Amino acid sequence: MSAPENTAPASIAPDKRVKPEQKVKSRRTRLIRVEVTAWTMISLVLVIAGVWMFIRLLPVVLVLVGALMIIGTLGPAVEWLVQRGMRRGAGIAIVFTLLFVSTVLIFALTIPELLNQVRNLIDMEPALRERLAEWFARSALTASLADAMRHVKYDALIKSSATSMLSFFTLVVEGVAYGVGAIFLALYMMLDRDRLRGALFAVVPRTHHIRLSRILVNLNTIVGGYIRGQAITCALMAVFMFVLLVACGIPNALVIAVFGGLADVLPYIGIFITMAPAVAAALPFGLVIVLVVFVLMLAYEEFEGRVLVPVIYGRALRLPSSVVLFSLIAGATLFGIIGALLALPVAAALLMLIDELRVELPGETEQAEDTENRRKDESGELEYARRTEGMPAEEAAAIAVEMVGVRKKTEDEPAA
Repeated sequence: MSAPENTAPASIAPDKRVKPEQKVKSRRTRLIRVEVTAWTMISLVLVIAGVWMFIRLLPVVLVLVGALMIIGTLGPAVEWLVQRGMRRGAGIAIVFTLLFVSTVLIFALTIPELLNQVRNLIDMEPALRERLAEWFARSALTASLADAMRHVKYDALIKSSATSMLSFFTLVVEGVAYGVGAIFLALYMMLDRDRLRGALFAVVPRTHHIRLSRILVNLNTIVGGYIRGQAITCALMAVFMFVLLVACGIPNALVIAVFGGLADVLPYIGIFITMAPAVAAALPFGLVIVLVVFVLMLAYEEFEGRVLVPVIYGRALRLPSSVVLFSLIAGATLFGIIGALLALPVAAALLMLIDELRVELPGETEQAEDTENRRKDESGELEYARRTEGMPAEEAAAIAVEMVGVRKKTEDEPAA
């Protein structure tokens, strides 16, 4: 007898067809519900009010920033005198007196000569313009410029220059007033340093005093190093231009050199503003003098950027070139020349704050150095809490700054 056939029904595959109601559900978009709470509205109003107040009080903020920059620049000189046994008040008086005397001497020696050379430059303007027109007429490409140079009309220029001079004079008076205010504010802040620092530390929790001290010390290093570096590089640029122009027999060298030294404040952009007047002043003296001035100015700019700036600034401004250029553009766009001048120290300070506050960026992973720094921070905070137990904020602030200074010195020695 044959085996009975397997009559069990074959397994039926499940129906994979999507039901119509499931299609409707899949096509529905997800709704995100945004609720604006009362606290969100209050925060928005406070932010808008803060921005409006900042814009209205911008001159006051700039005076405060100028005072802090003066403190950062002159502070090391005062500390140097204090370390050699001089009282702090006497050291501050000596430093500010020397600053005042040197400023008066510089203005007394340069301003009269600058005015004379500007007057001579105005008197020589027709002859210089004719020489420049003749130089343009030698080439067919620039012949039209020669005709334009010979037929310049000054009527509209004189009318507009009178208004511009009045506006410029008003800006100069305001700048001098704000500068004097910043100097006096810096003087009072340096005299009341301990009380102001104690007031700041009193409103910050004791567990954050070490970190706050490190931020203040680094800000002092950044601002002071930036100002001293700018003063040295600008002075060297002015001296180099003066010697070069005098050696080439170009008149009005002092005016051009002072302008070039001031324009050297702006990195990347200053090279064009510095070289343009020097090359333009050399045009009437032939192609050889123009090439000599252009090549030597370009060589000095390269020497300044690659040798002088790293040596003079040191570690005060550790910024990539892209950050420097973006900071200059942003600062100049927001606040003009003043914004461009303050762009680099502000950018360096922001990067320092991100580093010192141990901000964890999304793309960063913790390194062994970060772990070691965190361990040192915790150890320093414990030691600070032990040493300052029961002390007022003013005395505790001095100990915090001292501890941070010792640690910074030990960390900088291997790098040096």
